[in-house]
Amino acid sequence: MQYRPLGRTGWNVSTVSFGAWAIGGAWGEVDDKESLAALERAIDLGVNFIDTADVYGDGRSERLVADVRRRRREPIYVATKAGRRLPKQTVEGYSRENLTAFIERSLRDLSAETIDLLQLHCPPTEVYYTPEVFGILDDLVAAGKLRYYGVSVETPEQAIKAMDYPNVQSVQIIYNMFRHRPAEIFLAEAKRRKVGVLARVPLASGMLTGRMRPDTKFEATDHRQFNRHGEIFDVGETFSGVDYNTGLQAVEELKAVCPAGWSLTQFALRWILMNEGVTCTIPGMKRPAQAEDNCAAADLPPISDAAMATIRQIYDRLIREQVHYRW
Repeated sequence: MQYRPLGRTGWNVSTVSFGAWAIGGAWGEVDDKESLAALERAIDLGVNFIDTADVYGDGRSERLVADVRRRRREPIYVATKAGRRLPKQTVEGYSRENLTAFIERSLRDLSAETIDLLQLHCPPTEVYYTPEVFGILDDLVAAGKLRYYGVSVETPEQAIKAMDYPNVQSVQIIYNMFRHRPAEIFLAEAKRRKVGVLARVPLASGMLTGRMRPDTKFEATDHRQFNRHGEIFDVGETFSGVDYNTGLQAVEELKAVCPAGWSLTQFALRWILMNEGVTCTIPGMKRPAQAEDNCAAADLPPISDAAMATIRQIYDRLIREQVHYRW
């Protein structure tokens, strides 16, 4: 496992960390015993950072994370999120009363006295232009409820604006082989300002594992079935906003570039880590075997310049038009 500094927190976190959305819900049926085994295996392999949220299974993910952290002696940093419990996303919803209530609930579910890292959970753009919201977070840090805070964003523009607030320590953003735009300006700026970057949806909802087919079926409780057109939340969170069949075509071309002995999953994760502006990537891991495959990507050698150029060509030809200027 490799480690990189997370912003100005003083933490060195595993470059492949644990995304805990899938063990909470919205990815089909999941078994808690298997989820706990995946968490344990990831930690065995050097993972020391876990990303979750209060709405992942209505607290289920946070409670599983708490269970594992309670039994491990290694230092494990846990990031959670707040804001998606609101019935409607408005600036007014990000009030002191609501944020405090969300955080108190997460503290209970995480069995913690202080949240290591609290992230606003993809709030509306107007929130980034409302200093009072970030002032509330500063007060919650002063009160000992939070150690640090950051944001989870949909666009690089939101990310760049968020970094104007001096106590924003991290930005979580979709960055993967199907989403190149964060590398144009944002990642270098985050590195310059010493803001940590969590690359989420690194495998484009599993598309970049190479295991999907035109006839792949998803359970009714899986967002890859019920959110393909943004019916429930931003469509960019499902397959990174890329049309399913286009994604399959791109994956077939990427397989031809993948180095011998690497899984396509590892290739996709290593591509993300080629950018030094990224602190860590947070793939989901529902089973121990997934943890092993994902974590191995951290120690792989750099991808060749030729392969990087081919990946860019595939993106430009097949993907760019669908996503580049939307997110």
